Formats: sequence, C-alpha cells, structure tokens
Amino acid sequence: MLDYRPKMFSEASKSHASKNLFAIIICFLAVFLIIIFLESLSSAIFSSKAVLENAEIQEYIGTTQNFSLKESLKVAARVAGSPRVMIPSLFSTIFGTLAAIFYCRCVEMRPVRSMGAKKKSFFFHYFTGIAVGLTMMSLIALSSAIFGITKIKTCTNVRFGILALFLVGFIIQGMSEEFIFRGYLMTSVGGSGQHTLIAVIVSAVAFALAHTMNPGFGVLPFINLTLFGVFAAVYMIYSDNIWGVCAIHSVWNFAQGNIYGISVSGSSDTESLFRSVPVSSHAALTGGKFGIEGSLITSVVLCAATAIMLYMISKKAPSEVPAQEETSDAEV
Repeated sequence: MLDYRPKMFSEASKSHASKNLFAIIICFLAVFLIIIFLESLSSAIFSSKAVLENAEIQEYIGTTQNFSLKESLKVAARVAGSPRVMIPSLFSTIFGTLAAIFYCRCVEMRPVRSMGAKKKSFFFHYFTGIAVGLTMMSLIALSSAIFGITKIKTCTNVRFGILALFLVGFIIQGMSEEFIFRGYLMTSVGGSGQHTLIAVIVSAVAFALAHTMNPGFGVLPFINLTLFGVFAAVYMIYSDNIWGVCAIHSVWNFAQGNIYGISVSGSSDTESLFRSVPVSSHAALTGGKFGIEGSLITSVVLCAATAIMLYMISKKAPSEVPAQEETSDAEV
C-alpha cells in the first residue's frame, strides 16, 4: 500500500541536495538545531522576566543554597505553562516553517509545492483537516470519560480572548511541525528515491524523538508520537497536500489543551473550556504526566485512523502514479 508515490515526491526528486539517506538526515539535524536555537531565543526573551518574578515570589533569589538547578527547572516548568509565556512560545515556532521553506527552496533548490504546499483546494484540505483533527481528539477524550478513565468538568470564568490567542498559536505551531517533519524531511527522503515506507518511518521517528525532553516522556508516548507521525505522513501522501495535516495537527493540540483541558505532550494545564481530570491510577490509560497522548486509547484511535488512510491509498488507481509524474514535468 505504501508503494504509492505522491506527486510531491516526484517534484522533490529534482532537488539539488544529496540523494544519500545518511546525508539527508545529517542536513536535517543541522537545520533542526538552528530552528531550536531560533525558537528558544525568541521564547527566552518573553519568559525570562516571568521566571525571575516567579523565583522572587518563591524567595529563591537571595538564598543561593535553595536556588538549585532542580528548583530552577521546577520554576521554569511552572512558568512555561502560563499564557504569557506559552502563547509567545507557540508564536515563535513560525521560525520552523520559515527555516524549512528556506532550506528546501534555497538550498535544495526545489519548489515549495514539492513540500505539499499548494494553492489548489487550500480551503477544502484545511477545513477537512480541522474536522478530522477535532473528531480524532474528541473520540480520545470522550472515550476516556465514557470508560471512567477521566472525568470531564466544565470550567468557569473562561477567558475567550486567551483561547483565541492559543488557537492562533496552535495554528502556527501545528503548521511548523508539519513543514519541518513532513513537508521538509519526508519529501526530501521520498524525493531521494527511497521507498515511500522509509520516508514515512524516518519522518515519524524523527518527530517522536523531537519530543524526548517533554515532561512525562516514555515508551508509550514515544510509540504514540510515532503513530501520529505515521498517520500524518500517510494522510499527506494520500492528499498530496500539506494543508490538511497542518490543520489536523493544530486542532489536535488546541482541542486537547484548550477545549478538553488535557496536558499537551507534557505541558502544563492552561485556559480551557473543560477540564479532564484523571480518575484511573493507571498511567497507560491516562497517559500519566505526558497527558492523554501517552494513553492506550490514543494508540487505538491512531492505529484505526492510519488503517483507514492506508486502505484509501490502496484504492487509488495504479494509473494515477505515472500520470502524476508526467504532470509534474509540465508544471512550473
């Protein structure tokens, strides 16, 4: 089923970059480190004042023996969940999108459409992705409540202005991660002549490994993040378009954190319409500190969604593949 090669792989094959898989991964790591530096620098500018203020409140500053690395990390983690730090951090991820596009366009010398960024049917793909992402996260959150794993409570005094900022922030953040891991890495590997399955696995595992520093990260969160990466990859391959998975990723995170009030990949709780409170003591069911993305329910939903997409890819006529390759040569 993953013998299918989307049109964007044919367009990415015209890249001036190395076709060697090892070289592609090394270049990706270099670009990714630059992205991390730019995003971290931007976030630090907004968070440093908040960290210091919080530290002063806790009377850490001025008492050197108490201001240990452990305490510093606790303060940083606590402050990172506040809207005035988290929202700018989400906005700063725009550097990821810009860096990925710059590298593919100016270094690999290939068109942006080879990343799946196409104007045609943009609104159809994006709004379909919104529906898919919201449905998937709702299935996970509501199933968890139905089976008595969590209890969903309604929040009062919700600040809708803050929610709107989070929505915009997650739109940027979801787009950024998809441009980095699927739009750049997956298409670079796929365009190098590697089997489609290799392109999917490399991008999915890289995506999961990028979250290793998140609180609560472990074996099941790693598996589920990889599964999400595989699902996003096959969805993008089927649609031959990146905008759908950008929307899925953004709405998945926003619905998780700001609608259902669940920790997003280990992040702190923040402004939300509802609050999902764990009832079960089994981390494999609740996701533990990592949040519901580290639960078995998420595993089931992602496996089912991926199976559906693989079935849909298998139903595509084989004649579409050569037809796509011929079309790509004619496009500017």
